Amino acid sequence: MIHYRIQPLRPEAHLFAVEVRVPEPTPEGQAFAMPAWIPGSYMIRDFARHVVAFEATANGEPVGWQKLDKHTWQLEPVDGEVRVRIEVYAWDLSVRGAHLDTTHGYFNGSCVFLAAKGHEDQPCEVDILPPEGAAYAGWQLATGMPRISGNELGFGVFRAENYDALIDYPVEMGAFTHASFDACGVPHRVVLSGRHQADMARLCRDLALICEQHIKLFGEPAPMEDYLFMTLVTGDGYGGLEHRNSTSLMCARADLPRRTDAPDVVRDAYRNYLGLCSHEYFHTWNVKRIKPEAFTPFDLNQEVYTELLWAFEGITSYYDDLALVRAGLITPQAYLEVLGQTISRVQRGSGSRRQTVTESSLDAWTRFYKQDENAPNAIVSYYAKGALVALALDLTLRDLTGEQKSLDDLMRLLWQRYGKTGLGVPEHGVQALAEELAGQSMAAFFDLALYSTEPLPLAQLLQSRGVALQWRAPANHGDNGGKPAAHAPVNLGVRVADDVLGARVAVAYDQGPAMAAGLSAGDVIVALDGLKTDARKFDEQLAAYQPGERITVHAFRRDELMQFTVALEVGEASLACLSIVPEGLTPAGLDWLGQRR
Repeated sequence: MIHYRIQPLRPEAHLFAVEVRVPEPTPEGQAFAMPAWIPGSYMIRDFARHVVAFEATANGEPVGWQKLDKHTWQLEPVDGEVRVRIEVYAWDLSVRGAHLDTTHGYFNGSCVFLAAKGHEDQPCEVDILPPEGAAYAGWQLATGMPRISGNELGFGVFRAENYDALIDYPVEMGAFTHASFDACGVPHRVVLSGRHQADMARLCRDLALICEQHIKLFGEPAPMEDYLFMTLVTGDGYGGLEHRNSTSLMCARADLPRRTDAPDVVRDAYRNYLGLCSHEYFHTWNVKRIKPEAFTPFDLNQEVYTELLWAFEGITSYYDDLALVRAGLITPQAYLEVLGQTISRVQRGSGSRRQTVTESSLDAWTRFYKQDENAPNAIVSYYAKGALVALALDLTLRDLTGEQKSLDDLMRLLWQRYGKTGLGVPEHGVQALAEELAGQSMAAFFDLALYSTEPLPLAQLLQSRGVALQWRAPANHGDNGGKPAAHAPVNLGVRVADDVLGARVAVAYDQGPAMAAGLSAGDVIVALDGLKTDARKFDEQLAAYQPGERITVHAFRRDELMQFTVALEVGEASLACLSIVPEGLTPAGLDWLGQRR
């Protein structure tokens, strides 16, 4: 067994002290390595760069060592147990890293635990200690890792079956709010860290409905004995990362249910948070257990390429909000608004006409996770476009089989063939199972959806369900689509953000009037026709103009004041609006949205 020990060393300095003991090191000298990336987030993050101290001993004596590369340390040969101690700087406030201060501590194992090379398959024991000092006497601990000792929510000793499991149990410590609920007989815990006024009873009630929806989709029993939702609450945070029996989330305070909310109303911000929880929970099956062949096993030393992220992230993105309407938490029309926003997000930039969804998956390491100001014009999201591919695949399977088979059946088949067996899904495995369900070739569909930039036939597929798809121009520069708009004023073809000087151009869209006039992302617009502007009154000022008129725009690029003449026009009809037709959803539409029991 490999033994680990971790303790917040100096919370005010953001340092964890981490120790690993190897009873039987390799004869040629034990090597240790830190992962270069974390599963579920496809970018090289070089966690070893946060190791600020390294020492090795055996029998109480120092052991010589050398660093072989950016994340590997090699010890000299010794007899008997070796002990390595490192200090890790933890100031990454995200779901992917490690963070420690005087209010709380959080870490993913990938960021703090060294792998003992050659011993990765051995069981691991972890002693997690609280920081020293009376100020931390009230700290609690939450993790999905199986406990050996200590009280519930207390520090103690934990066990993982191997190194891969060890780094798949994130840990939160500090003073937090906690609650619990059951879903299909499985105990679930909810932990909220940070200041908030959330209605915990409602949150548990709503999460239970979502969890039961997903468990029943794949079939009972659930693949985990228990589950933990961990959320760090901040002023404006958002994000999530899946783990084998838990998820790490970040949200804004306004995203949580309020005790003053009407019991039957789901605010948009709360809906977004529930969708995030739903997304990460669905990953319990899709990614954590149903994996691409390329990820079986993970190679955490370097990039691992697959075309299948459209399925693992895209299909998950499709089901996250679909589960909300199927669980009765939101109305069908509310779901269609969210779906319309997804369609708009794909269509709004020209990236969807330049990159296929499989290319996006392959380029995740260098493009999707390293987006710049030109990203909407250059790339397509395998999350958003993948969700639309999943929608089209679902409705196409229903059409081809007379509503007898659907993406639900495909997910259950993936679970039986690959999730339960531990086998990886081949690059064309999803297509093969879809064709098995359809009883015919679906090559034309997959060629269009995965390997071309041509639009998906969503309007036709939705029409037979009683849903109309319409397109409109942006009503303002922050318009995300999804809902009808009364009119379409002139538009510069940009997205703007707050800046101390005015309105900063966050994105300049291809073919837009601003780009045609020479404006670029990063420019700070300070005046429109000689009148001072900012992000809040930008659209109001433009509303006074008509298409075809010219406007003088003053903007700073770096420290240079520049002048541009922009020919105003109504924006491209690139935003989608979905609505139920007057006759209502068809029987097929009701079945799709889970409205018929």
